[in-house]
Amino acid sequence: MWADSTHQSEACSNGRCEFAVSSGCVGPGRPEADPLEKRAENEPWLARKNTRCCCGRLMGEHSWQESTLPLSLCPGPEQGMEEKWSMMVHTKASPTDAYGIIDFQDTLSNMFSQYIRVAVDSRPEALLQLMLREWQMERPKLLLTVQGGSENFVLPPKVKQAFSKGLINAALSTGAWILTDGINTGVSKYVGDAVKTFGGHDLRKRNTIGITPWGMIDNNMDLIGRDVFRPYQPLGNPLSKRACLNGFHSHFLLVDDGTLGKHGCQEGLRRKLEKHIQLQKVHPRLKQGVPVVCVVVEGGPAIVSTVLDYIRSAPPVPVFVFEGSGKAADLLAFLHKQTLDEDIKEDFLVRIGDVFGIERAEATDLFTLLQQCMDHRQSVRTKASPAEQLSMTLAWDRADIAQKEILVYGQHWQVGSLEQAMVDSLVMDRVSFVKLLIDNGMTMSRFLTVDRLEELYNTGQTQQFLHHLVEDAKQTSLPVGYRLSLIDMGLVIEYLIGGAYRSTYTRKNFRAAYSPDMATLHSLMVNSSYVHPSFVLRGEKLTSHHRTDIIPGLSAPLPCPFNFNDLFVWAVLQQRQQMALFLWQYGEEALARAVVACKLYRSMAFQARQSNMDDNLAEQINSRHEFGQLAVDVLDCAFQQNEQMAMKLLTSEMEAWSHFTCLQLAVSSCHRPFVSHSCTQTLLTDLWTGPLNMRKNSFLKIILSLLLPPAILLLEFKSRAEMCHVPQSHEAMLFGLESVKSQPATEGSDRTDAERGLSFQNKCRGPGSETVPTVSAQWLFWIRTIYEFYSAPVVKFWFHTVSYLAFLMLFSFVVLVKMEAQPRVEEWMVIVYIGSTAVEKTREVVMSEPRKLSQKLKIWFSEYWNASDFVAIVLFVVGFVMRWFADPYRTAGRIAYCLDIIFWFVRVLDLLAVNKHAGPYLTIITKMTSNMFFIVVMMMIVLLSFGVSRKAILSPDEEPSWSLARDIVFQPYWMIFGEVYAGEIDACDEDGSCPPASFLTPFLQAVYMFFQYIIMVNILIAFFNNIYFDMASTSNKLWRYNRYHYIMTYLERPWLPPPLILFSHMALTVRGIFRRFRQDAEREERGSGLKLYLGHEDRKTLYEFEEKCVEVYFHEKTEDANSSQLSRIRATAERFTLFFFYTQSNPAKSHFRSFPMALLCVTQIGAISSGCLFHQHSSVISLYNPCFLVVPSMLTRAGITAEGC
Repeated sequence: MWADSTHQSEACSNGRCEFAVSSGCVGPGRPEADPLEKRAENEPWLARKNTRCCCGRLMGEHSWQESTLPLSLCPGPEQGMEEKWSMMVHTKASPTDAYGIIDFQDTLSNMFSQYIRVAVDSRPEALLQLMLREWQMERPKLLLTVQGGSENFVLPPKVKQAFSKGLINAALSTGAWILTDGINTGVSKYVGDAVKTFGGHDLRKRNTIGITPWGMIDNNMDLIGRDVFRPYQPLGNPLSKRACLNGFHSHFLLVDDGTLGKHGCQEGLRRKLEKHIQLQKVHPRLKQGVPVVCVVVEGGPAIVSTVLDYIRSAPPVPVFVFEGSGKAADLLAFLHKQTLDEDIKEDFLVRIGDVFGIERAEATDLFTLLQQCMDHRQSVRTKASPAEQLSMTLAWDRADIAQKEILVYGQHWQVGSLEQAMVDSLVMDRVSFVKLLIDNGMTMSRFLTVDRLEELYNTGQTQQFLHHLVEDAKQTSLPVGYRLSLIDMGLVIEYLIGGAYRSTYTRKNFRAAYSPDMATLHSLMVNSSYVHPSFVLRGEKLTSHHRTDIIPGLSAPLPCPFNFNDLFVWAVLQQRQQMALFLWQYGEEALARAVVACKLYRSMAFQARQSNMDDNLAEQINSRHEFGQLAVDVLDCAFQQNEQMAMKLLTSEMEAWSHFTCLQLAVSSCHRPFVSHSCTQTLLTDLWTGPLNMRKNSFLKIILSLLLPPAILLLEFKSRAEMCHVPQSHEAMLFGLESVKSQPATEGSDRTDAERGLSFQNKCRGPGSETVPTVSAQWLFWIRTIYEFYSAPVVKFWFHTVSYLAFLMLFSFVVLVKMEAQPRVEEWMVIVYIGSTAVEKTREVVMSEPRKLSQKLKIWFSEYWNASDFVAIVLFVVGFVMRWFADPYRTAGRIAYCLDIIFWFVRVLDLLAVNKHAGPYLTIITKMTSNMFFIVVMMMIVLLSFGVSRKAILSPDEEPSWSLARDIVFQPYWMIFGEVYAGEIDACDEDGSCPPASFLTPFLQAVYMFFQYIIMVNILIAFFNNIYFDMASTSNKLWRYNRYHYIMTYLERPWLPPPLILFSHMALTVRGIFRRFRQDAEREERGSGLKLYLGHEDRKTLYEFEEKCVEVYFHEKTEDANSSQLSRIRATAERFTLFFFYTQSNPAKSHFRSFPMALLCVTQIGAISSGCLFHQHSSVISLYNPCFLVVPSMLTRAGITAEGC
């Protein structure tokens, strides 16, 4: 790394990273010369080697001893002995020979700092590049340059605490860099102490940079070396003029100008570096540069010139002065608060002389500089625009400052500034700012447009992954620099959710409006019978609650009423977990959004694994289970509040989510905990029983009613109030019945209905039923009762089961008796049953929700029993065709029948899966069967290895035939189950003839039996035991999850079983033709599946209930967090820490009453007139760019002034 850093700094001087090495001379006005030098002025050169040069070195230490002497030491006839020393003339540059890591030995914990020796004329661009690329420092969002005294001085305890805590809090909360001199004296030492005390546990993440003169460092020769790890003991000689490095600085720039023991050479390079950092952007998305703030603590006369240089610069640098720190800082604070007249001027001049110990003339010059500083105070005090201030706090991620100082009442904002701030907040993942802007009136319908939403999708760190998803969804490769569109993202959403889900971005209405074809757009908006809610127009203008956007190439406005759902999906696809969790709380359909997020995360994790991308990415995406658990928690909270309303949340149609229900989304996302929840299972139970009110002996009642239909009239049915949360199947339209409306009835009427025991069908009667004659009304009542009985899924199940068992009996009879040339009546009945079943399977495929036939078939074949039914039907058709021909085809057809009946008998297992006792065991068997594949493959390998070698040894003279394949596996396979064929172990015949090497077969069989029978079989048994014990605890949940599919299968299936089901197919065909004739395709799409259709008021009431449940959930979560023992311990520890700091700073007077006020003033350091630097718990630089911000000394409790606090 250090070799690279040297290369990075090569531009510092003449294309190389160099430092200045003195080759100096003795010049006039040299600061130091020892007596030996004075006595030897006219002696030869060899006698003057101990003379000290202006560079601070002895003559004998110069590098030019190996080359030609300087001109000043070999004067010509007309040249004097004196020459003025210059770095440019008397030094030479060479590549740096000191960089690496310093290990400070005096700290309790191992403190390591990176350092490099650089030339005084190094370019700041190269230095910044070194710090960012080689030292891997984060880009600064604020630069705090600390100026002050370089000699040791004492700060008052309160001022020290205010300075230390405020500086570190400001740096940590804004991501600031701190620049100091880096030495272990003066203000740099106080900065190091602040890092030690308030820097947190991980001190290695600090960004405290020391810019130190190389010649002022004690023991600097210990740091010589390239890419080295040097232990450093910061204990210098008390009599030396040099200083040690401070161990709590993270990085050091050791500036060399060729001098030794002289301070100040680093100031020019430090100022150039500060100006260069000030020109850098605080964030790539923001235009503002990095703000620089000068903090002055104590200081000598030179600090006044430094302050004047800061406030004269363009742009001016705000200066923060700590009053009470002494010397220059106190003088600047005094002048800032006072208006000097002639009387006070004289006293002030005397004070300057006393503070610095200088003469009257020097004090007057210094007073002039102080006045110039005050003159520039007014020119600096200009506020930045609100947008710039908001951008700065956005870069610092300080929403609290923006809320208190910027987003206030009466603030004037330029058009579009808040919208741009919202975009920046979303891209930069600033959740607190997004919340702040939303709370201040930012609405998604006005903010979100097509351009902004596409800009959000095309920015971020997950662009490569999103491009992969788009390529998979579109089945094509994208060109370089491709810009994602909303239609592309719609395809990605459909691809990830799968099934029949259709995104709003891919619908015809959106595509037509997105396309530049204006004729299509106009035709769509005016003539279409169904208008999507996203494109509601009134005349030629948009409705007031809709936002318009102009797409490039589109001359008309595009309506874009996007909402929080669109932004929420963006956050999930961008993998911004915290942003998604925040946006989930806003808007409607919170339960559905949580389920959608769970599905998207799982699908993205699966795609990441399938694409062989970074494993960490797949694990990171898959580890985000918050939304899955969030959906379960909210559902549980809603179920506790109101059971019926909670079940309505599961089955109500959601127009924004492709007309899906929440339960459908949960099932498609394989969210087993959600589907197995008590609320979902209660709803599934109500769906399963339908309007029948049965709790005990339901099996006997249903079977009896099927065998004796008049018994149906004796059954009990549920009332309308009990069925208001259960959606009614669309098959009710067959008899012209009205759908059950879920409008909440009045409390009194519901109670009356329940008390009277009115049946569900009685509540469904129209108002004109009273005029119907009594006989007709009675007949209508019987018809509806019979229909409601047969339309219940549990009745359908038993009706189909009885019919299926009868079919198996007939099929068994057919295959057991002799097959005649012409089919018997029983065989014809089997043929009709299987034929009607094939028609039913075709109807299931055609009526499924996906629009494309390929997708319909893919989803249908994804279920095992559908694939099994397909094979069974095809095999039966083959046998049926072949049985019409003469032998041997008829025999082949009969064998096909015999094999086909196996599939139909196995199908009975699916009927048992409905039972709550047998269902979990079938789940365990399915898991065992699917996971035993690899063990069976290993067993097959062992079997073949033994079978081939055994057959080859025992039968060396075999001719080629297919029987060899049977002989290889026949006997070795049965050996697995204990059949050892003892009579065939000895391969020798009775006459004593043996095949060659036949003695090997017993040995091979022994090894095979040991490995296969003892090891592999026991491994398989242990494997099954492991699966059983693992699945025993979860099989019930898996059965509950699969129960949804069983119930939905019989909900959507016609009530007549095969072969009578053909009549239901005829009725469905007539119904479909009638709807097609009425051009009601969109209604047919919305009508697919089991959904609860609510009116506007009912939907509003349901959303209000859901919002209330979310609020209750967060309230309970907050209470649990606040009441936890850990939170109480943490709060106690914080109070003790604050009290400890206060008592330590004022041990003599620890008055409890004065502690809160003093603490507030320490943490909330005030500002003069225009703003404050440090805010409570945050300590952040003000955005008002004041020239001076003064901290009062607060030496006593009475010294707390309104100006200071």
